[in-house]
Amino acid sequence: MVTHGLDFSLPNVSAGPDPFSLSALSDDIAFVVLFFQRDFYCTNCRSQVQDLSDRIEAFHDRNAEVVSIVPEPVDRVEEWQSRYDLPYPLLADPDAAVGDAYDQPVRFGILGDLSDFFGRMPAVLVLDRRGEEPEIAATHRGRSTFDRPEIDELLAELDELREG
Repeated sequence: MVTHGLDFSLPNVSAGPDPFSLSALSDDIAFVVLFFQRDFYCTNCRSQVQDLSDRIEAFHDRNAEVVSIVPEPVDRVEEWQSRYDLPYPLLADPDAAVGDAYDQPVRFGILGDLSDFFGRMPAVLVLDRRGEEPEIAATHRGRSTFDRPEIDELLAELDELREG
């Protein structure tokens, strides 16, 4: 759930503080890249978390922390962690409260339970922590399960933010 401003607290089943919150991160981390996943079964989400794992050092080189948020109970999110051994925070958002607070797109409400082409869409937000309070520096809200930014696009965005 969002506690104040952009901060929130969620259970973390992987690396980093548990429970996870932006305020629990080291002050040395300038950026946080939040990946809002669709659900436990989403194959594109599963591929994305593994791709992020493979490229984690590129984010860390840019003073950025990657965080994946899955709108599922802790036990399901733990299954991802046991399968993929992710080296960055993997958070359970069972009520989708943080996804809702950050305006994760949702298509067709309850129909989302019936088809993978409805329901929650992926979203990525880049938070800039260099000021007194974190600010949203970039957003990508998917219109389909396939609508996700490429990792290289996100790294370029981080480079621009660092230079700007």
